[in-house]
Amino acid sequence: MYEEIKKRLRGSIAPIITPFDNQLEVDVEALKGLVNWHIESGSHGISVCGTTGEPSSLTIAERELVMETAINTANGRVPVAPGTGSANQKETLHLTKRAQEMGADAALVIVPYYNRPNQQALYNHFKTVADSVDIPIIVYNIPGRTGVNLEVQTLARLAEDCHNIIGVKESNKDFEHVNRVLLNCGRDFLLYSGIELLCYPMLAIGGAGHISATACVAPKEVADLYNYWKEGDLEKALDLHYKLMPLNDVLFKETNPGPLKTAMGLIGKANPALRPPLGQPSDTLIDEIRQTLDKYGLIKTLNR
Repeated sequence: MYEEIKKRLRGSIAPIITPFDNQLEVDVEALKGLVNWHIESGSHGISVCGTTGEPSSLTIAERELVMETAINTANGRVPVAPGTGSANQKETLHLTKRAQEMGADAALVIVPYYNRPNQQALYNHFKTVADSVDIPIIVYNIPGRTGVNLEVQTLARLAEDCHNIIGVKESNKDFEHVNRVLLNCGRDFLLYSGIELLCYPMLAIGGAGHISATACVAPKEVADLYNYWKEGDLEKALDLHYKLMPLNDVLFKETNPGPLKTAMGLIGKANPALRPPLGQPSDTLIDEIRQTLDKYGLIKTLNR
């Protein structure tokens, strides 16, 4: 039933930031510009309201606004898989249903954070969400943020019992775990890397692509990592993997998306404003981000 969209949901699914204006309101025009820039730069898909999009600082109405803006701006040129999960099941159900109504190609649903449900409760939660809609669901497992890991056997049960749970974004540094995802869920299950340094390795084991915050700064390069792999030019893909590593590192020296928004401000792509309780990176890190971006040729001069 979902074979066609599964073919399209591969490559670099860019997790776009939520741009704010100087009054910390959602900047709709800036968001439209970012979606267009990503598509023009070669990103294979778009996701909004994931971790990079600061969803916990947005109201439900704002999340709906961001999702609808992204879906309408993309206008079918690439698939859009907005983040619709939260720590509240009613909110998750509401947002996932709204994503379907808006025409989203899939929904990215995070493991509930802070609550730390047990594995049976996680199974129940995701099955409830999957049963409530007809669009594909991509589970988002990010134990460093949620405080709980969605175990492979739980995910395998969900893949078996829910026809529309088609994949998982694994922001999981346990590479044994991600190998076992495909072993237990099937090689046709869509596995995305949410860890920047594992984008290339996950392709090597049969991954479908990556949902990497680095794409917000270097969308073409992150997309090309997948393109080279798909074309069979493994040497170019591996070279790009190592070339991107210093940029990946500096963007995660403090909590995402703080360094990322600073970087986007420095390259002139977005206002670096963050909503509290997040705050701007330290002056030392800002200087390091500036120096790193300059080495990649992403800014013309060092604004000291």
